[in-house]
Amino acid sequence: MKFNLLSKVRNQTVNHEGAKAFTLSPEMELYTAVVTWSLNDSFYEKDQARLQRLQKLIAVCNPVFVGKLAVYARTKMYMRSVPLVLVTELAKLHRGDDLVARVTDGVIGRADEITELLACYELLNERKGTKKLNRLSKQLQKGLSTAFNRFDEYQFGKYNRDGAIKLRDALFLVHPKAKDELQQVLFNKIANNDLQTPYTWETELSALGQIGFDSDEAKAIAFCAKWEELIDSGKLGYMALLRNLRNIQEAGVSYKHFEKVCARLANADEVARAKQFPFRYLAAYRELVNPAVTRVPAQSMVKKLTNLLQDNKGYTGELLDALEKAVQASAANIKGFDHNTRVLLACDVSGSMQTPVSAKSKVLLYDVGVMLAMLLQSRCKNVEVGMFGNIWKTIAVPRNNILGNVQEFYRREGEVGYSTNGYLVIKDLLLRKVKMDKVMLFTDAQLWNSSSTTGDHIQPLWLRYKAEVSPNAKLYLFDLKGYGQAPLQVLRNDVYLVAGWSDKVFEVLAALENGGSALDAINSIELL
Repeated sequence: MKFNLLSKVRNQTVNHEGAKAFTLSPEMELYTAVVTWSLNDSFYEKDQARLQRLQKLIAVCNPVFVGKLAVYARTKMYMRSVPLVLVTELAKLHRGDDLVARVTDGVIGRADEITELLACYELLNERKGTKKLNRLSKQLQKGLSTAFNRFDEYQFGKYNRDGAIKLRDALFLVHPKAKDELQQVLFNKIANNDLQTPYTWETELSALGQIGFDSDEAKAIAFCAKWEELIDSGKLGYMALLRNLRNIQEAGVSYKHFEKVCARLANADEVARAKQFPFRYLAAYRELVNPAVTRVPAQSMVKKLTNLLQDNKGYTGELLDALEKAVQASAANIKGFDHNTRVLLACDVSGSMQTPVSAKSKVLLYDVGVMLAMLLQSRCKNVEVGMFGNIWKTIAVPRNNILGNVQEFYRREGEVGYSTNGYLVIKDLLLRKVKMDKVMLFTDAQLWNSSSTTGDHIQPLWLRYKAEVSPNAKLYLFDLKGYGQAPLQVLRNDVYLVAGWSDKVFEVLAALENGGSALDAINSIELL
């Protein structure tokens, strides 16, 4: 009995608000920290502090798990920078087999990630200049060599940028072996800085911008024609399309070209291939309805979004409809729950959630949680949604209006305040004796009780709820920031933890429903 008590005490900690919380296993903590990190300071944790925490966790986790997590983060969670950090750290610690080579090859999804990985390796190993990179990990070098063989001239040319480490530097450092004569010709072009300039929207618009036009009217006509040409060419990538909707609109392209843009945006196959974070669609939506919106707390943004279409030009409604269809398509493969399963989705709108996901982004962590909740809501038949801060409130919104629903949450978010009283979600169910089968909290997991009159905590309230109201209920914590603790004991009393910003987090639910954990999805990754 004493050993059980000691074990329970060791599992307890406090979160960044000083409230009681529970520690995670090293693998679970590493997973949550990795898939919620944009390599920027967060509300409670500086960037360097998170890096140091990751380094300590990597050192105590199984190397194979670390490698699979890196590939999972790149291929399933659509992350680009953090997987490179994992590979670099793994290369410092692991020797004796080809694990690092296989992981390196697995995280290189674009040609520019070859040079990005080398820059990351140089930085984290505190080296400077390509000469000092000659002591590159042999297995990392082997993995990069394999990656070199996957790209063609267009892909290399598109990302042949003038950074501190150039593609030519990488070629001389890695020494990839050409698989045939044509590839050797390509490698020679890289070595001689003789790659053909690819036809991309960036290069075309940049070249047009160098021309001295006789008048502003002539310039406007030229840029309109160029955007129409790019739309017709099919060379405008899906992400580039999302980011340039406002530019395309302001260029004054023809209605025929607007129809092409809308059709492509809403095409389910295009959406699937694009592999965008769900909040990218929200960012495009907001740029259309009010491009002046800046990175501000949600309560201020409400005022800026009051007159949504005031300054917009024509066809905005059609673009917004296309974005909504695109989001609906992205949700199509999410496995929701039927009419017999009662689901409650609770969104954290506290102050710590109203910070940007990265330094250059207008998207808030708040957006990520609400977007994920609305995606899942669209796939559930018997579902209630709400938000919590100082208080907890349910909000009725239609199922098939995902982006509009997020805006509705913004409009009403100030109604609940900005504390993190997530315990009120469970307390309300308990007091009203409402039976839910699935309770899902979208939060940074820093729950606390701001009331001076009650000592309520979500852990004992959940145990009471299961005992008194809904014995088979399950609680899912969608951890959106990965600070390293949980407000409840995970994998006990039907409490599960999921982390990340991609809609792929919902694939983890299948493993959880079958009695597994979020780590099962990572461990199922094959390292080729």
